[in-house]
Amino acid sequence: MTKELSEFLAYLRHERNASPHTIASYEGDLRQLSDYLREREVRWNKAGNVVLRGFLATLHEKKQKKSTIGRKLAAMRSFYEFCLRKKWVSENPARVLATPKQDRRVPSFLSEEEMAGLLDLPATDKPTDLRDRALLELCYATGTRVSELVGIDVEDIHFDERLVRVRGKGKKERLIPFGRKAAGTLQAYLRARPLLLQDRMGEPAVFLNYRGGRLTTRSVQRMVQAHIRRTAVSRRISPHSIRHSFASHLLGRGADLRVIQELLGHASLATTQKYTHVDLRQLLAVYKKSHPRS
Repeated sequence: MTKELSEFLAYLRHERNASPHTIASYEGDLRQLSDYLREREVRWNKAGNVVLRGFLATLHEKKQKKSTIGRKLAAMRSFYEFCLRKKWVSENPARVLATPKQDRRVPSFLSEEEMAGLLDLPATDKPTDLRDRALLELCYATGTRVSELVGIDVEDIHFDERLVRVRGKGKKERLIPFGRKAAGTLQAYLRARPLLLQDRMGEPAVFLNYRGGRLTTRSVQRMVQAHIRRTAVSRRISPHSIRHSFASHLLGRGADLRVIQELLGHASLATTQKYTHVDLRQLLAVYKKSHPRS
């Protein structure tokens, strides 16, 4: 199925505007399926739902996460649906397979006090510290994904309106407001940015590595982990935790869930609900204030 897989990946890239991460994940998932079918001498266009269910069963036996198995099933459904439209198969055998029920986890997040402590850490005037502080402030101010943050160019920041343009999943663009604190740290960093540029004066990225190129998502993850180790926070925190904190703090201070959905760039309100968290003290306070018989 090499030729068919190549066409499917091109379709995801050029017509669906899927993210590089999604494309790479789907490619790995479908190559794993191809290997499974080859070992059993089953042609990909002759594999029925029973064979595909057997593939999923092997993943369960290997103790793979339900979210991983769900993604592999989504990859199979999308691939066979594409093949069906191309008339390479007569039916989509993955359509009838049940999606594994996902475990609901409360995502990690920081309290307002912990967040303030993290944002105060990069305190020197070194260009890299100014960059880290501006990046953390902007991440918390906007709730953007790390992939969106590192994709921001200088021309995307509008200080007069205090708006930043980001490109989300499916290359969808949205404008997000940011506050005075983030604006101040960004302006301080941008004044020092030429020291990181070196001889790459044409680089459009806002956030640069020490060689003057665009910062990667992995570099941001390492940076956040390094700063977290300097705080009193002992639980595991990632850059995505800052996004969770953004949503939780807005909700806790009375923001409408649909507004948070727009800011986060979610297509579904159900996705936004997973990112939000109100602690028990806030819950009890609102209950006592609002319920007629509290």
